[in-house]
Amino acid sequence: MQNPFVKRNTSEVQDTPQQKDYRHRLLMVKIVFLILFVSASIRLVQIQLIESGKYQDIAKKQYEARVPLTAQRGNIYDRNGNVLVANSQFVSFAADPKIAGEDARFIAKEFSLVTGKPEREYIAKLHSNKRFVWMERHVRPDIAELIPMKKMGGIVKMNEAMRIYHYDELAGQVLGATNIDNVGVSGIEQQFNEVLRGVDGYVIMQKDGLGRKRPSVDYPREDAVNGHTIELTIDLQYQSIADEELKKGIARTQAEAGLVVMIRPQTGEILAMANYPQVNLNKVQNSDALKNRIISDMYEPGSVFKIVTASAALEHEVTTLEKKFYAENGKYRIEYPGKKIRFINDSHPMREVTFMEAMAYSSNIVMAKVSDLIGAERLYTQARDFGFGMATGIELPAESNGHLRKTSEWSMASLNSISYGYEVGVTPLQIVSAYSAIANDGMLMKPYIVQREKDELGQEVYAGQPQMIRRIIPKQVNDQMKEILEGVVDFGSGSIVKTPGVRIAGKTGTSRKHVNGKYEEGSYNASFVGFFPAEKPEIVCLVMIEKPKTGGYYGAAASAPIFKAIAERIINNNGLIAKTIVVGQPAPTPAGKPQVDATVSIPDVAGNDIEEAGAVLKLSGLASKVIGTGDEVARQYPPAGTKVERGSIVQLMMNETESTPVAGSLKVPEVRGMSVRRAVNKLASEQLSVTIVGSGVVVNQFPSAGTPLKQGTKVTIMCEPRIIVTAQLY
Repeated sequence: MQNPFVKRNTSEVQDTPQQKDYRHRLLMVKIVFLILFVSASIRLVQIQLIESGKYQDIAKKQYEARVPLTAQRGNIYDRNGNVLVANSQFVSFAADPKIAGEDARFIAKEFSLVTGKPEREYIAKLHSNKRFVWMERHVRPDIAELIPMKKMGGIVKMNEAMRIYHYDELAGQVLGATNIDNVGVSGIEQQFNEVLRGVDGYVIMQKDGLGRKRPSVDYPREDAVNGHTIELTIDLQYQSIADEELKKGIARTQAEAGLVVMIRPQTGEILAMANYPQVNLNKVQNSDALKNRIISDMYEPGSVFKIVTASAALEHEVTTLEKKFYAENGKYRIEYPGKKIRFINDSHPMREVTFMEAMAYSSNIVMAKVSDLIGAERLYTQARDFGFGMATGIELPAESNGHLRKTSEWSMASLNSISYGYEVGVTPLQIVSAYSAIANDGMLMKPYIVQREKDELGQEVYAGQPQMIRRIIPKQVNDQMKEILEGVVDFGSGSIVKTPGVRIAGKTGTSRKHVNGKYEEGSYNASFVGFFPAEKPEIVCLVMIEKPKTGGYYGAAASAPIFKAIAERIINNNGLIAKTIVVGQPAPTPAGKPQVDATVSIPDVAGNDIEEAGAVLKLSGLASKVIGTGDEVARQYPPAGTKVERGSIVQLMMNETESTPVAGSLKVPEVRGMSVRRAVNKLASEQLSVTIVGSGVVVNQFPSAGTPLKQGTKVTIMCEPRIIVTAQLY
């Protein structure tokens, strides 16, 4: 028997199976805990060190909100500071369908009640798989207030700027338009989109537990930089005249389209660009209407191109003004090698004529004969020197180069055809630029349309400057060309534009319309281009009419009357030619004539009929502009007794506009005492059009506040500079 008090050797003791299993399980648990610890350590290192920035951003999104600060798009002005394009604030609504979709029917019903659109249109948006959809864009602020935002989850309300074009169709294709996101898509708006749009900023706001945003001085902020303003060389008065007379001319001729462009020859400044059909920039429905055909479309110029042939012939001394040519009695038969026969016809059959007379009566036959004396290379070089076949470089998008083939690509008939304006493609801007060179003593200037660019503080960052490209012909030849063009008006095909008291030089042109590679039967382009006063030209103007149907299709019948109407309004009615275009430069006084007082006192014409009022103002050296309709002048601006420059325009408000307003759902708001921008925004929010007279603070409005009007009716606001009185301390 073994003594229980005797110590046994443990090595001799064997573990039971249960003990072995227990120790194995314990080891496995230890290993698992070790793995979990290591994994957790690795994950902590990953979160706290490697991916710390990611999780900090997630945390920030829970308690921070980045709120954009939208930059205001810059205004566009004419050369005299008249606002052409500005901004107005509207309201837009967006939705997160993941949140708002739960109440889609209720939200759709509320929007439908306010906008009048069908509920299904909004329901479709709210059932989208996207996280952001637009419900409505650019809603008037007073209408937006009717939408019950507090009852709608997932709907976001935001302010958005919208462009306001103060004169609707005026210079529409030149100014261009913006899309719904306020990005320029044509014209000046597109060309200068980057400088006009500015740079958006942002502010970081702190969010509380309920999602409300609160500002914090500790959080970063980047203020928006508003867009630059653009001042154009366009003159609002000239542009208005061009638009109005072109529209009248289109109605008279039943033409398909037309255009007018005016330029100052000494500098190259564009004074007016008018296209028809016109486009209302506040209601653009067809993007094709935004195309500025003055710079983008090519035309066969016809006889207005004969200045190239005539100047080349005179410069290379192949003819003189008195040299006589036989004009073949209106029909010229040419036989080219290979027995190819061609006939050239004149609209005015003539026999023996001088070169001066051939140009005055626009003889194609004489030009063809003269071109044979000039030669292909010299004629081509002269056309290039005038600027044909290359873009002018004006600050507008989509300008065409035109088409002037090299002489190696000419056919046997090309020399004769080009001499009177066929087989060559030119833009209207190239034509008016070429005639400007003749008006400017033979010096070709680069046309430009941007007078000045200013930053948001009003500091000038760019100023357009006259830039001479080249002298195209010697001074002596240029004087002969002026004499030829005056002869066209004095006794030739352009005699219809002759105006008493002013010398006008110009040229008629007619060409067949080229469509899809062939001439369209019975379709013509009619042109007249000229400048005045011929002795010291201030304005060069081109009028082109496409496919006139009544009154004749020649340039003399279709386009010249429009040119004359424009010239007469500038010379007589508006008194603008008496003042130089450069602001502040006094007009010269002719030798031997007494100096006329530069300022006059406006007479009182209120209560007079329109003809009598206009006559009284004209006797005082003033022009008039009628606003509204009626028989009697109800009000005038500036008021009677005001001292103004001779030649200034007095606005005449007629009695019918004020006494018989058009009934409607809107009433004209009170804007007197407001700044121009604030007044325009206020009227635009009521969907009323605005005509601005003067600048500064609104001192009067017409119709008066409270007058019921229909949406879209024009309201005229009269503005004067704000007078600031300062006190001196002693």
